[in-house]
Amino acid sequence: MNERLASRADRLDPYLEETGLEAVWFARPNSFAWLLGGDNVVDRDSPVGVAAAGYDGDEFHVVTDNIEATRLLHEEVPQEDVRIHQYQWYEGSLATGVAAVSPTPAAADFDVPGFESVDAGELRHPLTEADIETFRELGRDVASAVERVCRQLEPQDLETEVASALRVTLGAMGIETPVVLVGGSRRAQKYRHYTPTQERIGDYALVSVTAQRDGLYASCTRTVAFDAPDWLESRHQKAMQVETNALAATQRTAADGGTASDVFDAIRDSYDAVGESDEWLNHHQGGAAGYAGREWFARPDAADTVSVPMAYAYNPTIEGAKSEDTVLVTDDSIDVLTTTGQWPTTAVTDSTGDVELERHDILHIETA
Repeated sequence: MNERLASRADRLDPYLEETGLEAVWFARPNSFAWLLGGDNVVDRDSPVGVAAAGYDGDEFHVVTDNIEATRLLHEEVPQEDVRIHQYQWYEGSLATGVAAVSPTPAAADFDVPGFESVDAGELRHPLTEADIETFRELGRDVASAVERVCRQLEPQDLETEVASALRVTLGAMGIETPVVLVGGSRRAQKYRHYTPTQERIGDYALVSVTAQRDGLYASCTRTVAFDAPDWLESRHQKAMQVETNALAATQRTAADGGTASDVFDAIRDSYDAVGESDEWLNHHQGGAAGYAGREWFARPDAADTVSVPMAYAYNPTIEGAKSEDTVLVTDDSIDVLTTTGQWPTTAVTDSTGDVELERHDILHIETA
């Protein structure tokens, strides 16, 4: 059994023993990718892929129809360690195909009659060493693509043109972009989710993406200014401070065995400390990242476990400004994944004075 599957078996064996289940199945794309490392998507609009990956305590399995079986075997799953089961596309469905081959009792992350449901998110973290290495490559590539596009921006560019450039640049690297936000100087001040329009970016722009490859998701935001409003530097600095405090609080909370609500409390205190007490009300603050854009969100009542090693993507906003990266938090380090070392940064120290991080600052571009 290869290293990836062995690590997944180590994660799933206790789950099967604790629940008394004989098998567990995943057909949602992010969990299929987590289990086997492949892609089961044909229709991007469907929440369930064309194949289900399962584990029964001894072997890994894939169930799909005869249209997809050969392609998945050749291109998406480890051939030596996974058994492929196929049904004729006109004779059944993914659910009936899984039910036909699975021992019971069993659970699935999609609707299979008679099966229990499974919360795959709880099984996907903390990250394994292999996950982390894959994440590092993704983070560098996402940051590189976003920064290359941002360095070419001009005030007359349309938000939609910038978004298209991001999708093409990331797509050429095998990276999908479920979220692309481009806000020019007017709309970035007005909206927290600045979905791109046919408006010119003007004096400055916020550019944000959540991008996916190999099932893992990385998010980052960059700010580009041509003729920045006087308040932008101050608000951006405050957003960077809140983000740094959130990451430091995450590391402390994990060490203390706390929950996501504890991190949220630190975030809310940070907004108070920078004199922007109500800004957290206007946008979610992000949270854990991995095999979903956010595995959980930091909320006042969030009971999610804060674990390490794990990636986190916090995204504090203060009207017209935002700071966001995907960051690996471990017991003894906080390491920005979405970075190239080629963008302006500012060292920001958290409120306790124990953590200092290089945060991505505003890129100022002179215009002719």
